[in-house]
Amino acid sequence: MRITISKENYLKAIAEAEAEGEAVIAATLKRWLRVSAPAVTMATRRLVRDGLIRVAPNGHITLTTAGADIANRLLYRHHLIERMLAEVFGMEWYKIHDEAEQMEHAISADFERLLDEKLGGAGPCPHGSPLQLETAAQRRARGLRPLAELEGRGVVEYVFERDRPLLEYLDGLGIRPHALLEAVHAAPTGSGATGIASAAVEVSVEGKRRSVEPAAANRVWVRPV
Repeated sequence: MRITISKENYLKAIAEAEAEGEAVIAATLKRWLRVSAPAVTMATRRLVRDGLIRVAPNGHITLTTAGADIANRLLYRHHLIERMLAEVFGMEWYKIHDEAEQMEHAISADFERLLDEKLGGAGPCPHGSPLQLETAAQRRARGLRPLAELEGRGVVEYVFERDRPLLEYLDGLGIRPHALLEAVHAAPTGSGATGIASAAVEVSVEGKRRSVEPAAANRVWVRPV
């Protein structure tokens, strides 16, 4: 069975979307990969044929064990490349994901081994992601909360990395991993129970008051301090 770049991208997208709490269907992959509906149909047929995914009668798509193995290997390479770009070359944190998306398909097993030996796999990526993908529930279990729920002070630990305009927007506000933030006032009523902000979130960043759009505030996770 030949594993193409396209197949790798579909398998990784399924794993990532599941971790973000999405029920993966054809429309999910169309949106995540920015491809046409017919392209998704053809790709999923090939992946089912190759035993890499399952498609339930209701259209729900899941990875098989073989498909998950491929996705996890690619995610590991992506993680190592992001760390290399940040720790070795000092690339800006908001550019790194897009670069790693291109490079993850090209590096050899030997180069991957060298990266692993130099960097180790245990550290977080420049956006705060651990080696293994996390769900929102797992982030909460280790003490993180969405910025939409911040009261008092908190340190940014994770930012959703698969949205370059979002990362550039946040960087312009000074909101990046390890930044210390302080809520100017509590999150709006209706956001506390779900973490879904319905209005702009006001925070202080290095003494400057910033207004964070709701969609952005829900994709930044902080550790209260």
